[in-house]
Amino acid sequence: MEETIRGTEAAPLTGQIPTQRGDSLLETAVRYAEERHWDVLPGTWLETVDGVQRCSCGDPACAAPGAHPARTDWTAQATGSATVARGLWQKRPTASILLPTGRTFDAMCVAETAGFLALARMERMGLTPGPVTRTPERRMQFFVLPGACAKLPGLVRERGWSPSSLDLVALGEGAYVAAPPTRYGTRGAVQWARRPTPANRWLPDAGELISALAYACGRDR
Repeated sequence: MEETIRGTEAAPLTGQIPTQRGDSLLETAVRYAEERHWDVLPGTWLETVDGVQRCSCGDPACAAPGAHPARTDWTAQATGSATVARGLWQKRPTASILLPTGRTFDAMCVAETAGFLALARMERMGLTPGPVTRTPERRMQFFVLPGACAKLPGLVRERGWSPSSLDLVALGEGAYVAAPPTRYGTRGAVQWARRPTPANRWLPDAGELISALAYACGRDR
């Protein structure tokens, strides 16, 4: 389900990737690869053991049950081919959908409260953010052009903040985000706070969003 900001709701757009309701993991993963040209990766999945849902990794204390890579060589397994993605999820229909960062996009991660504040501020500033996810861990991830990891410390300092003083993290090469409708155990599913649409196909650079994100993180401390 797409979230709205302070009572506003964007008009429906055609050609957008649907929300998680009614779509299988397989079809959603294929559409991410086909429509957005994102690399996709099947991760772990949830299994019911003695009436309790647990991660397929077998660790009862798993920090992200059903929402992390299933293999150590996961970076090589990720694919941008819709055909290959379909084959991977046909073998494991319940596998989570993971999107490697540092390829077609990086992700700038903030606390949920700061994320909604930043979105409202971007709206007032006339900025168009890229897709934004909202996780069951109450984090929000803003998709931006690759390179955000290298730029972030300097961008934060330019605005008078110490990077260590803000809860603002960039994910790039070697990292990943879980995509809707992936579930984190019993905590709930990843959702779109701003879902992929034709209007945000072209991702912003980290520098375009940093003022709103840094301001929101500073207010949220």
